[in-house]
Amino acid sequence: MSNITKKVSWSSRGDELGPVGEGTPLLNGSEQPRHSRQFSEGGSLFQIDRLSTVDLEEEISAEEESARGQPKEIPHNEKLLSLKYESLDYDNSENQLFLEEERRMSFTGFRCLEISRWLICGLIGLLTGLIACFIDIVVEKLAGYKYEAIKQNIERFTEVGGLSISLILWAVLNFSFVMVGSILVAFFEPVAAGSGIPQIKCYLNGVKIPRVVRLKTLVIKVCGVICSVVGGLAVGKEGPMIHSGAVVAAGVSQGRSTTLKKDLMIFEYFRRDTEKRDFVSAGAAAGVSAAFGAPVGGVLFSLEEGASFWNQMLTWRIFFASMISTFTLNFFLSIYHNNTGDLSNPGLINFGRFESENLNYNLYEIPLFIAMGAIGGALGALFNFLNYWLTIFRIRYVHRPCLQVMEAMLVAAVTATVSFTMIYFSNDCQPLDSEHAEEYPLQLFCADGEYNSMATAFFNTPERSVRSLFHNQPGTYNPLTLGLFTITYFFLACWTYGLAVSAGVFIPSLLIGAAWGRLCGIWLASLASAGSIWADPGKYALIGAAAQLGGIVRMTLSLTVILVEATGNVTYGLPIMLVLLTAKIVGDYFQEGLYDIHIKLQSVPFLHWEAPATSHWLTTREVMSSPVTCLNRIEKVGTIVDVLSNTSTNHNGFPVVVQVSENDEPAKLCGLILRSQLIVLLKHKVFVELAGSRLTRRKLQLKDFRDAYPRFPPIQSIHVSQDERECLMDLTEFMNPTPYTVTQETSLPRVFKLFRALGLRHLVVIDDTNRVVGLVTRKDLARYHLGKHGLEELHLAQT
Repeated sequence: MSNITKKVSWSSRGDELGPVGEGTPLLNGSEQPRHSRQFSEGGSLFQIDRLSTVDLEEEISAEEESARGQPKEIPHNEKLLSLKYESLDYDNSENQLFLEEERRMSFTGFRCLEISRWLICGLIGLLTGLIACFIDIVVEKLAGYKYEAIKQNIERFTEVGGLSISLILWAVLNFSFVMVGSILVAFFEPVAAGSGIPQIKCYLNGVKIPRVVRLKTLVIKVCGVICSVVGGLAVGKEGPMIHSGAVVAAGVSQGRSTTLKKDLMIFEYFRRDTEKRDFVSAGAAAGVSAAFGAPVGGVLFSLEEGASFWNQMLTWRIFFASMISTFTLNFFLSIYHNNTGDLSNPGLINFGRFESENLNYNLYEIPLFIAMGAIGGALGALFNFLNYWLTIFRIRYVHRPCLQVMEAMLVAAVTATVSFTMIYFSNDCQPLDSEHAEEYPLQLFCADGEYNSMATAFFNTPERSVRSLFHNQPGTYNPLTLGLFTITYFFLACWTYGLAVSAGVFIPSLLIGAAWGRLCGIWLASLASAGSIWADPGKYALIGAAAQLGGIVRMTLSLTVILVEATGNVTYGLPIMLVLLTAKIVGDYFQEGLYDIHIKLQSVPFLHWEAPATSHWLTTREVMSSPVTCLNRIEKVGTIVDVLSNTSTNHNGFPVVVQVSENDEPAKLCGLILRSQLIVLLKHKVFVELAGSRLTRRKLQLKDFRDAYPRFPPIQSIHVSQDERECLMDLTEFMNPTPYTVTQETSLPRVFKLFRALGLRHLVVIDDTNRVVGLVTRKDLARYHLGKHGLEELHLAQT
């Protein structure tokens, strides 16, 4: 395995309960011979010798392998797309059933639906805020017990010797918590690993990530992030709140739980991808609001990270969910702190108020801020570069759950050892200040009335460390202490991100940036005249934190608002905006953003906002998949079953055609129908010959499709007898009679805009006589967004 790898996946196992045929073969940009070129779900099936991936946990026998005719392992190639990920149907299928239901609904019915949407958004905000409150309280309690036990142990053995026992205690406590969290993730729900932001970005973009919004995922996420933070890893609990809010939204909006097999028989109207996606956007925004106390930033995050089509009422509902979330967290934390009604802690991370006159900035400092943004962009690119190759290493050698747990435990033990060593050898002793009392001050070898400054950064939760770097008075930290901490924590955070644990990268990024930003402030202050304090270390710690975070995640608009809201001072709006823009520009020159890297590594057909700059010479003819598997408006059941059972293509969308003459002229397009719809029709045996029988007297309704959503049964579970195969099925009532279409000469950027703006899954290509000549799907477009190299390959293949 030294020169090969397996496909990257957020899950180390396949989606066991996913639909049959939802495998993980990879697609590339090379063209197959015309006779084998078919379209699939969301993309054309371009393969190289039928390359596929394998289940990373399942052992495949030699007989099975030879029967499949596929290699067990493949070289990793980022320019391949995975069939594991299907598209979501954000464009409503306006068939006859849908239109009849909408026409029957009165004005009062539509008003009730609108009220239900507001009610659901309120519930999303309430539950997300309660989850954030639970996480914060449990982390504070467990971390307090841990640090207090270690502190007492260190104080006991400092004078008599035997500090190695304290080190062992610290390491054991760390990897014990991390072991529990890692086992939960690696063995029970691998998709709960990390912050979940890349997965939610993909979901909002229109990609279905298996198991990403399940109740089980939420439970593992919450328990896992508690264990990770208490275990002392270089992680934060804020990022996973976005994923948690999205899962809450996906569950509440459906009025049932498929995991618990419990249906409350409410909100049935919203059981479709279009409505569910809007609520998931609200959940993600509520998660941001709960994490940072930034309701407006939460709305902008949902908009920036994947929303394609918005309306005013949807934006207001998302903002409402965000406000309810931060209010809920605020209210219950005030009760917990015995200060009911004090709403001064709006988020999990509280930066504190930047209100001192010393923290104001001058015009001549703006170039310094921009320079710090460039430094943050460069350091962020380095962080992403190292994490990229570390992820590749994990793909090759640390792909089994047991190895993932062992690696997480190793990182926890190393983190504790490095932290203890840095504190032990540090001689940076600072006097205890009643105004800025530390949470767990360690005296160690310092004199009475003093504490070890290095311990303030390491011997604490990351959130408290960030706050101390922002607000501790000048002179609290020695420059050598800050420099060593920055370097050490940088590599620890880089190693930690990507482990099989639930954790985020926001707080580690802020902590790294705050450390070197405060160091810059100290250096600038040393250059100033005596008595001048214009270069306040806290101010530059904030700018450094923004620069480092922007250099890693490359978010601009939403992150600017989040940081402004978290600091509670709009004065820093302009500097933070300039810093984030500079960090993004410099970082993008060297390396992609961290989330984009991991999305690309997992072969997700992710569509960016714009088509490639060099794609204007391409037309739909070069992009589309053909020939297309079409169905007649009145089709034989046996033909439909055979088409759906063809696992080599695994189609998910079928143009419906009608023969206009008895000649051999090609049929003309009259609609589009999805695999899921056909399966429901087969399950209920909606055959023309049985239309008058008692068994099918009840007319099929949209409720039958909604009851099967989102886990439609596989075609293998549908029993069709030999006699039934000869029956006919009329698709007129169930197909979408007005699918979006384009001609062969339409430019690729125009097709790209249609997909991105309308949330399309299939786009039918027709000629001037309305005959189907091709089909464009998400994966067709994603292949052409892989960069200049991919376009050059296409040009060579065509010439």
